[in-house]
Amino acid sequence: MLFSSSLFLFGFLTVALAVYYIFLRKTKKLKNYFLLFISLLFYSYGEPKYIWILVASIVFNWLFGLLIDKHREQSKLSKSLIVIMCIFNLGMLLVFKYLGFLLTNMNQWFSLNIDVPEIRLPIGISFFTFQAISYVIDVYRKRGKAQKNVLNVGLYLSFFPQLIAGPIVRYETIAEQIENRTENLEDFSKGCYRFMIGLIKKVMISNQMAVIADMAFDNQPGSVAFAWLGAIAYMIQIYYDFSGYSDMAIGLGSIFGFHFNENFNYPYISKTITEFWRRWHISLSTWFRDYVYIPLGGSRSKSKLRVIFNTFIVWFLTGIWHGASWNFILWGLYFFIILMFERKVFKNFLKETDKLPLPIKALLHIYSILLMIFGWILFRAQDLSSAWKYFGALFKVGDIAWIDEKCIHYLSNKGVFLLLGIIFSMPLYPILDQACNKSKVLSRVFAPLVMEGLLIISIAYLVKGTYNPFIYFNF
Repeated sequence: MLFSSSLFLFGFLTVALAVYYIFLRKTKKLKNYFLLFISLLFYSYGEPKYIWILVASIVFNWLFGLLIDKHREQSKLSKSLIVIMCIFNLGMLLVFKYLGFLLTNMNQWFSLNIDVPEIRLPIGISFFTFQAISYVIDVYRKRGKAQKNVLNVGLYLSFFPQLIAGPIVRYETIAEQIENRTENLEDFSKGCYRFMIGLIKKVMISNQMAVIADMAFDNQPGSVAFAWLGAIAYMIQIYYDFSGYSDMAIGLGSIFGFHFNENFNYPYISKTITEFWRRWHISLSTWFRDYVYIPLGGSRSKSKLRVIFNTFIVWFLTGIWHGASWNFILWGLYFFIILMFERKVFKNFLKETDKLPLPIKALLHIYSILLMIFGWILFRAQDLSSAWKYFGALFKVGDIAWIDEKCIHYLSNKGVFLLLGIIFSMPLYPILDQACNKSKVLSRVFAPLVMEGLLIISIAYLVKGTYNPFIYFNF
């Protein structure tokens, strides 16, 4: 069930809010049980056959949390439990997400004839698996108490706003909120506003850019100009798709009294790729930092090779987390190489780019945008062969025109959305919001009217049935 669908907006969400706020808001346990029930219902709508995977994850990680809490003082036993927990969670991820990929490559490499089972990827498994690991490790680190009630663990792992495509919510972030939170009108109104922003991002920009990107990538571009247009369109699409979903998830969480951390911070204004990864998919980056990079030794090691190895592991895992494909693995390693390069060459001013002269800032921004575009091509292409052909089209390798009718057609039809996507990928919204707050007319009349108008247009697009799936549902 998509957030940007009529069924969710006018059916599921409407009923959920009515029951929660009219009958259950003042009953601490019942409201959590209700949220758990509708979250499982939400998941089972899209994955009825795989609901048992989510339930198994809930039950087993609840047990791991209790065992860790009970045997915390027994160092060897508690560490052994952590290892077993990781094997269970990552093993489940391996079977459902990577087994087919591994067997296919083994057949090719070793001339084997192993049957490759067709295993459908359960929606959101990467997200709730990482949250499950976060729960047990945070209990081990005493960053949140072990939940005695399995249903509370169930709510943490399955809460529908962030169940399918994140953000990855760390247990320490909402451990206290699960049992003790207070809903109020301010959080409710802010949540609704944030949800509307996310919906508008998704429907009015991401979906429009998807039309261009799909045409370019699925059919191979017919001109250099259309290759660049398609790559830029996908760059805008994936940002507004994923940040829009995160906005909606954060907004829904606020509506029900939960406060999630931000997942994006205008990544396309970055002057280095290092900065980009501090601003893009923050919940994933910080998860790998705190649960993989630092436990491996991080940058504290005296050996430079060890630091490089630790970074390599993180980016190899980051790539493969996104999918069982060589494209994603190379995508992760691509950023590993760039980050190592920046750490070596830019080490003296990585944290001080704002103090650099304007021309240097502009050059660094162009450098970063180009590397992001190349990375997104590798990410979006159907396979490595398609990716290399697309790179060739970018640089006019072979018999390809400079510009074609498709490029002109899509620029004339979607150019406004493209321009809006570029403009609002910059931090203009906080400036506009601050300006509105200084004027009662703007804040109380103009801004709400604009939002309502955009919301109505977005709903009209939804009713019309335009392109709508979320990219990160695939991961």
